[in-house]
Amino acid sequence: MRFTSEQRLDDGVLECEFTLGEIPGILWTPASASAPAPLILISPPPLGLRKMYPRLAGRARYYAAKYGFAAATIELPGSGDRPRWAAAEQARADLRRAMEAGEPVGDEIIDALVLPLVEKSVPEWQATLDALLSLPEIGGPVGYEGGVISIGVRLAVVEPRISAAGFFAGSFVPRSMFEEARQVTIPLQVLLQWDDEGNDRRAALDLFDAFGSKEKTLHANMGGHTGVPRFELDAGARFFARHLK
Repeated sequence: MRFTSEQRLDDGVLECEFTLGEIPGILWTPASASAPAPLILISPPPLGLRKMYPRLAGRARYYAAKYGFAAATIELPGSGDRPRWAAAEQARADLRRAMEAGEPVGDEIIDALVLPLVEKSVPEWQATLDALLSLPEIGGPVGYEGGVISIGVRLAVVEPRISAAGFFAGSFVPRSMFEEARQVTIPLQVLLQWDDEGNDRRAALDLFDAFGSKEKTLHANMGGHTGVPRFELDAGARFFARHLK
């Protein structure tokens, strides 16, 4: 892990940009801490870190300034300035065509769009976690939150260092992920926008039902994809405070 820049923000939070091989990322740490900080991994949607920076930084700074968590994000494969791959670009084009034509989005399109992203990004998140936990200011435990829910499902299954997860039910889910969801046992909080125009509500509810966790909570709010109520930020922080401290 190589740090490329750092700045102290006006709330005292330290923001550091880094690269891990070809993977760019950002780490936020609290202004001061008497012990190594718990860590929240914030996985962005595949739209590019620069485009999503205000939302990501807002969440991370809130967690750091109010609750003393460190938070980190990385650029997903095929996003931002990272190299594209032809299969993903074709899957996105097929998705756009189906949605513009008002046609159902079939399993073949969903699998081609999501599964390669899961396969590529999960090992990168694990390598990032290795590097972050080697830093003296970060000690765990570790939480995860993110918008591509299938990435979170896979990580929750294969990564024992993650103690709790907050998922955003706003992305397509391959059928194969439902079987993996049954293997998830950590505490979960799932956020669902009831009128999300790009999300299959029935599939999101079925996925929530499939999770094997004994503690799982669904927060459903009226409104579209970008209409998440402000109070959900604090709800997510309090969820992590219960399980990471």
